[in-house]
Amino acid sequence: MGVSEKVAYLKGLMEGLKIDADSDYGKLFKAIVDVLDEVALEIEDLTDEVMEVGDGLDVISDDLADVEELLFDDDEDEDEPVYMTTCPECEEEIYFDEDYLEDGVVVCPNCGAKLEFDAEDLDDEDDE
Repeated sequence: MGVSEKVAYLKGLMEGLKIDADSDYGKLFKAIVDVLDEVALEIEDLTDEVMEVGDGLDVISDDLADVEELLFDDDEDEDEPVYMTTCPECEEEIYFDEDYLEDGVVVCPNCGAKLEFDAEDLDDEDDE
């Protein structure tokens, strides 16, 4: 039995006991039951809102799981080498893949400096 049903029971009990609503005790009991009725309605509204928020969080959680899977899926990246260099401007480490190496230009995400590479020079260094 929920709170609303219990308040309805109290209202019915008050009527069944034939408490005079115009007497001092009758006014008190009626006021208490009215307040309990309002509290019960507020609780029901809050419960509905919490359920909606919970459903929304479930949807967001599912979407976040999809995003994490896309961002952190290491299966595809295991075969692809990752390169690292240090930016001469800000001295931050920069990580990049072969696509940037083939382009010959890497832009530092920290300071925006352009680092240019010659892929043939890098191949010569690997041979040494």
